[in-house]
Amino acid sequence: MSGPDISVVICVYTEDRWEDILAAVSSVRTQSRPALETLLVVDHNAALLDRLTKEYKEYEESGEGTVVRVLANAGPRGLSAGRNTGIAASRGEVVAFLDDDAVAERDWLRHFAEAYADPRVMAVGGRTVPIWASGRRPAWFPEEFDWVVGCTYRGLPPGLVKVRNVLGGNASFRRSAFDAAGGFATGIGRDGDKRPLGCEETELCIRLTRARPDAVLLIDDRAVIHHRVPEAREHFGYFRTRAYAEGLSKALVARSVGADKGLESERRYTTRVLPAGVARGLRDALLARPGGAGRAGAIVAGVLTAAGGYVVGSVRARRGGATFSVAPLSDSEGGRHD
Repeated sequence: MSGPDISVVICVYTEDRWEDILAAVSSVRTQSRPALETLLVVDHNAALLDRLTKEYKEYEESGEGTVVRVLANAGPRGLSAGRNTGIAASRGEVVAFLDDDAVAERDWLRHFAEAYADPRVMAVGGRTVPIWASGRRPAWFPEEFDWVVGCTYRGLPPGLVKVRNVLGGNASFRRSAFDAAGGFATGIGRDGDKRPLGCEETELCIRLTRARPDAVLLIDDRAVIHHRVPEAREHFGYFRTRAYAEGLSKALVARSVGADKGLESERRYTTRVLPAGVARGLRDALLARPGGAGRAGAIVAGVLTAAGGYVVGSVRARRGGATFSVAPLSDSEGGRHD
């Protein structure tokens, strides 16, 4: 098997997603290009840690298929520290990340591996498709805002393309990228079911390209995962909350890396992609197509809400009320096993 060995990290935090977790691991174990290992990082939940350890102990003992290792988040509570723990404990030349409520298509890792044939490539992301709990996309929900539910949104270029940053729930990084830039910043990303902050992968990718100006970051839309969207996230209340949190997160990123880089992609998205989305929604409304007016209104509301979060986040950052840190990846963050 040519190409780099790939470790897959899945961060988990709640037993409510038990079946989703098992499905995510199963999708990694049946890849056409096998993973070196799957690491389940449990975020400060002793009961879940114990249950998963028992669930996958038989796989380690049998020695069949991809090894599944279960370990505790060695850092502060939250997704960023969980990922850092997985990175430090992993053995692969490439580390891939999969959401705990997503399943990967069979060739997911194969497409990632192919992209790393170019030594300049430091990160590769894929396409994330929503699985709506209700069975179909809500008529009012604009595709331009699918990032709200952790999925690939309308406006990203198709194919295999260079990007500023990959999206964290379906992404991979060469190990040397972390050697150059450090790990994910704690204090930006999600913390269980608390306010749905994000952008930790954006901040890392910008840091990476500053440390390695020759680095190439790609998205390959053939590397597909399917992400479950629970019913609670199909409502406008969650849409608004997530948009506001995104604004808060963007303010932290801009503080870290500067507004020029921190908002570079967002300017094109706001000035080109979103106006086109509003126009499509209004056209559909005029043609009496379901949801047109709702989609146009949601785009406008989403922009205004995110802008409000950005203003609040910027004020807090100036006052010193919002902080994050980038810790070096070492044995204290979970212990890499060579």
